[in-house]
Amino acid sequence: MASQPSLSDLRRAKFARRLPAALSELAGPEHGTVSLPRHLAWSGLTTFDLDQPRLRMSYYRIVLAEGQHDDLARYLNRGLLVSLWPTLRTLISRDVREVWERSFEELAHSAQAAA
Repeated sequence: MASQPSLSDLRRAKFARRLPAALSELAGPEHGTVSLPRHLAWSGLTTFDLDQPRLRMSYYRIVLAEGQHDDLARYLNRGLLVSLWPTLRTLISRDVREVWERSFEELAHSAQAAA
């Protein structure tokens, strides 16, 4: 009898299905105010000023945790994600972090360089 996948395995599989094929697909905004739809920001703040570091970090945490494939491409920016990753990776779930770092060597390297 095959063993059941762990809850963590199921979560990682869910996040992996949402990933873009390449970080270059992430063409979201770098600056300014962005309003997230309710399916992403369903609790609390929905509008974020990306020029404010704390709001930018909250925005990225929400999109990484809640976003579907099209949301990731629309709301995340490749350059910002890479620059934020060394700190951002400590603020997101282990499952999200592992999926992104396994899939994108650039993120794994930026995390190692900051360590």
